[in-house]
This record gives sequence, structure tokens and C-alpha cells, in this order.
Amino acid sequence: MARKVFYSFHFDDDNWRAGQVRNIGTVEGDKPVNGNKWEDVKSKSDSTIKTWIDDNLKDKSCLVVLIGEKTSERKWVNYEINRAWELGKAVCGIYIHKLEDVLGNQSSKGKNPLASHVPIFESTYSTSKYVYDDIKENIAELVGRAIKIRNQY
Repeated sequence: MARKVFYSFHFDDDNWRAGQVRNIGTVEGDKPVNGNKWEDVKSKSDSTIKTWIDDNLKDKSCLVVLIGEKTSERKWVNYEINRAWELGKAVCGIYIHKLEDVLGNQSSKGKNPLASHVPIFESTYSTSKYVYDDIKENIAELVGRAIKIRNQY
């Protein structure tokens, strides 16, 4: 059974990379937010953005943080991590900096925004295609492990 997850990422820098992970399909992710929708949401007040995030987290069992170069610096990613944990959701991370963006570029590895007890997947491959395949092969197990860890708290 596919788990329902919420993907958290830096929209401006990693939207293309996040789209690749979302399309893997081994976990049931939230619907991709198109650029116009996110631009509309992020132009609202902080309370409106928090409500939008909270509503989208409600029926999910796990928050998957897609970690790119600047993800740890993002205000709303950090809110999503803390809020998911407060709501009893599992949390895990996947480094996506070695996936290519729409222009075929990889990025630098960013800082880990997650607590030490949260499982993180980082592919040992360097070629985008192999990194994608590695994430595809491991994402369901990662989410399952995150749920087991969350149940211990």
C-alpha cells in the first residue's frame, strides 16, 4: 500500500528536481503545486500560508524533505518540519542536489535541516539518472523506516 506523503522543498531552486521524485510513484505524494498556485499562496499572510500547509499535512503519514542546496535556509520548509512533527507525522529526508534541474545542472550539497534521529537518504551515485533510480529503489523503505521511528516517540 502506498503511503501518503507531503513533499517539502525549496520551490524556486528545486521544483524540477522535486517533480522527478514526486513522479516516482512508489509513495502517494501530494499533488504538485504549480508555480502560479505557490506564487499565490506565498503572497498571502503568514497565517494563511500556515493554514495552507496544515491543511495539506492533515491526511499524510510522512513529510519527505527533499534537500537541495538551500533547503535548510527556507522559512516554510522549517515550519513544515516542525509542524509535521507536532502533528505526529513521520519525517525523513532525501538529498536531491545530484538530480539535474530543467537545464541539466546539478547543485551543491546543502546543509541537513533535520534532527539527528530522522532518517535521510543520500545516493552514493553521482550521475543524475543513477541517483534517480537509487531514490526510486529506496524511497518506500525510507518512508516506512521514518514511520517506525516516529512511532517510538
